[in-house]
Amino acid sequence: MIPDFNIGGVLLPGLLVLAVAAIVVTIAVVRLLAVAGIFRALAYRPLIEIAVFIIIYALFLQSLTSSGAFS
Repeated sequence: MIPDFNIGGVLLPGLLVLAVAAIVVTIAVVRLLAVAGIFRALAYRPLIEIAVFIIIYALFLQSLTSSGAFS
């Protein structure tokens, strides 16, 4: 179970915090892909961006729950 985060008396769901972190990392990765010119070889940019977000979010979930950071 992923606990809630208490920030200034406001409870935020743990999954929401991980999603925000994944969005920040996704933005950085997408910019790196754009600078490297990889998007020119790919067919549909929005689909790639969503796939990158899902992969990063899943990696965050898997790594943090297996390391015991949320338990």
